Amino acid sequence: MSSSHPVNFAEAFGYHSEAAAILFAVLYLPLFCFFCFQSFARPTYVHVVMAVFCAIRIAAFVLRSVLVAVAADGEKLGLLIADQVLLGIGYFGLLYSAYTLVLDIEIMLGRPESPNPIIRLAKNRHLFRLVSVIAVALVVVSTSAIKSDGSISSSAKTQRDVGVVIFLVLTAFQALQTLILAKEEIATSHNEKRTNERFGSRHAMSILLLASVLLLVREIFSVATVNNAAKQDAEHFWYPFIALPEILATLCFTAPGLVPRRKELQQQYSQDGLSVV
Repeated sequence: MSSSHPVNFAEAFGYHSEAAAILFAVLYLPLFCFFCFQSFARPTYVHVVMAVFCAIRIAAFVLRSVLVAVAADGEKLGLLIADQVLLGIGYFGLLYSAYTLVLDIEIMLGRPESPNPIIRLAKNRHLFRLVSVIAVALVVVSTSAIKSDGSISSSAKTQRDVGVVIFLVLTAFQALQTLILAKEEIATSHNEKRTNERFGSRHAMSILLLASVLLLVREIFSVATVNNAAKQDAEHFWYPFIALPEILATLCFTAPGLVPRRKELQQQYSQDGLSVV
């Protein structure tokens, strides 16, 4: 790719469909409104973070549509980097919300501490946040290193690869915790009648397992194509394996009664000698 000619970054990075980008931006809008409302009506960490996540996704898809629309005008490197950075940052919010929700529901159910040291370590929220921030930083720094000719240095590529792998490991831990909690729930409450509970709390494990599978699909695709940018960025792969799993996982968190109320969490945490994080 010659640096003497303007680079069409939309085509270089697989951006072709303006309509698809606009569609996803529109689909995220009611989700953003829902989580904003819940953040005031039932303020919890999950609702607030999910509102921020939806706002980031709306901005990212708007930038994506703009980039496609103005691609013929020449170099739009700034728009591309901003869009890629938003995509990288946003996933942290979605993953950490899923992770937090599983731990909160586990506390609400009064499950005992696991004797497995690896599982206990994975439940350390501060450590999970720290490692997630490191992964985000690696992805953002590597994305910001995209050159004016569309290329990227080997060191930046390595940073991005490491960040993507870290996200896969964290997503796998989140899915494992969800699976363990679901098995415990089945083993201890298979004879309980739960008809008076809201849909989200009654089917919490099924919903969280579905969300975990969707996040795993996203991350497995990202790692599987990390060395094949053309395939990863191609819209006929990117939308089904990245964008669609994300928005479906987001929809899972809208289930009525799925997210425990902050007051309930505070009461349960105080009983267990813990604090709401």
